[in-house]
Amino acid sequence: MEDLEFINQLFLKAIIEMNRKEIPQWDELYPNKEVLSNDIEENQLFVGEIDSQICSVFVLNQEADKQYVNGNWKYPDSPFYVIHRLCVNPDFQNQGIGTRTLQYIENLLLKKGIEAIRLDAFSLNPYALKMYKSLGYNIVGEAHWRKGKFYLMEKYII
Repeated sequence: MEDLEFINQLFLKAIIEMNRKEIPQWDELYPNKEVLSNDIEENQLFVGEIDSQICSVFVLNQEADKQYVNGNWKYPDSPFYVIHRLCVNPDFQNQGIGTRTLQYIENLLLKKGIEAIRLDAFSLNPYALKMYKSLGYNIVGEAHWRKGKFYLMEKYII
């Protein structure tokens, strides 16, 4: 919880950077400090560090938005986790941190016996979509939220 202010500022910086690249995925309404605080309280928010600096943040749990019913999930009977709010600190972007973070998540979940990972990715975020595709995540459906179309994605990790 002592890092909440920094984490919130990291997301605000990321929002500015995404807006600069014309990716209107997040804004002042989401994700906000209250959402991030709740993630911490629920022990679902993780940070990646390099040289004691937070370089990435993500939330990992088994909660899926009701629009996840739109997914044609290929592994419906497999135990899975959902990645939410994956954010790379703009000071560390273009260094492979997002990829390394996803590889860390996959290894963590493999050790827990989890077989699949699900997430949603903003359809207008070419950087995230390219990264997920390169790591073997497949689009299995669509969800539509306030900001537009998001792709529902899944990867079998066993």
